[in-house]
Amino acid sequence: MSMSLERIAGMLSRLCESAATLAKVAVRSRRPSPGVRRDASSEVVILGNGPGLRDAIDNHMEFLMGRERMAVNFAANAPEFRVLVPSFYVLADPHFFDGGNDANVDLLWRNLRSVEHDMTLYVPCVRYKQACEAVRPSARVRVKTFNLTPSEGCDCLSHILYDAGLAMPRPRNVLIPSIMTAMREGFKTIYIAGADHTWSRTLGVDEHNRVVSVQPHFYKDSDSEQKRVNTEYEGYHLHDILYSLYVAFRSYHKIEAYAVCRGVRIINITPGSMIDAFCRKSLDSL
Repeated sequence: MSMSLERIAGMLSRLCESAATLAKVAVRSRRPSPGVRRDASSEVVILGNGPGLRDAIDNHMEFLMGRERMAVNFAANAPEFRVLVPSFYVLADPHFFDGGNDANVDLLWRNLRSVEHDMTLYVPCVRYKQACEAVRPSARVRVKTFNLTPSEGCDCLSHILYDAGLAMPRPRNVLIPSIMTAMREGFKTIYIAGADHTWSRTLGVDEHNRVVSVQPHFYKDSDSEQKRVNTEYEGYHLHDILYSLYVAFRSYHKIEAYAVCRGVRIINITPGSMIDAFCRKSLDSL
């Protein structure tokens, strides 16, 4: 009897979450850029900015250059960007659009404007006009859009919304919209490099009860960027940060379930990555 009540309670909870999701989609979501069809052999490597990407660049460049590439966040400010020449770029954090006083953000947009290869820049739908203005007058960068609206509740409804590009698993970080964008771009095999996600190993609390988190990248952050990240953590408690990590890792499992249903392979090629949702392979084996 108790199990039946638990099932009923769980079903009602999912239905409520689904209703809330539909309300959020109606209010927040906009028409995204259309999906793309590709053949079964299409492959892309998502280039996360974690230190694990260093090994791929130094020792497996042939593998990276043999597939389409998608970069994220401040990657365009690193010298390696000119070598990797990604076909896709994803920006999701509001800071890239509202951080006008940040010299790193200014440098990022200058670098994106000056790319000398054809590249598709993906941004949230609500940032489309800002992004178009920011990359003007570049003729090599095309701007496309996605929705950051989070979907909760029944998986069948969530998958329909994912298919339509109206929602995605809760986008705790840029890797989540990047994977969803890669699937919407029609890629059947998605490799993830530089997604170390070892934040829990560098998380701490100092003598003033301030949360401290070191987030290393494959490139060296400037002093101003390190200061900005530290400032962002001010006012957050440890349980806030741990819950945020929980949300991110849970979203990866939701993405994997969706990918399996759509016949897409997601392969994590980041050595030492703490993501436990996707198939793992070493670059040496590939």
